[in-house]
Amino acid sequence: MKKFSTKQIAFCGLIAAIYVVFTWVLGEFGYGPIQFRFSECMTVLPFCFPVATAGLTVGCFLANLMSTVGPLDLVLGTFATLVGCLGTQLCRKKDLWWLAPLPPVISNGVLIGIMLTIYSETKTFAYFLTMAVQVGFSELICCYVLGLPLLLLIRHYQKTNHRGINL
Repeated sequence: MKKFSTKQIAFCGLIAAIYVVFTWVLGEFGYGPIQFRFSECMTVLPFCFPVATAGLTVGCFLANLMSTVGPLDLVLGTFATLVGCLGTQLCRKKDLWWLAPLPPVISNGVLIGIMLTIYSETKTFAYFLTMAVQVGFSELICCYVLGLPLLLLIRHYQKTNHRGINL
């Protein structure tokens, strides 16, 4: 198992704190079938900083402590963010920066769609599909409209700053 440096732990703590604050500020708009969890724009960070996956996962878990959906959100919601971040890291290997926001969109659409279907009285495939599309669409907006410009800004900074950001 890889050990984290003090700088990496501090970076992860900062990422987790920002994620929690961004989620909690929006209150119930960050939870449910049509959620605009602006903190999800940060799921592009593992493309540039793989260690950010740990901070985002912890941040999502802490944010889901206030979930209006239910306790399953602690497990499935956090797992959806983890899977999305790991997928974003895979995009890094081939420098597929334009696809970096897509794994969180897919993982949240599918896993949160499943969770919302479990909690509903209507446990049909059509209901799951509706929830997956709604969550996926709102995630798409957060990850592509907010996350992709964030990713491009970080990449630009890394290319123009010769010192770079070493984590």
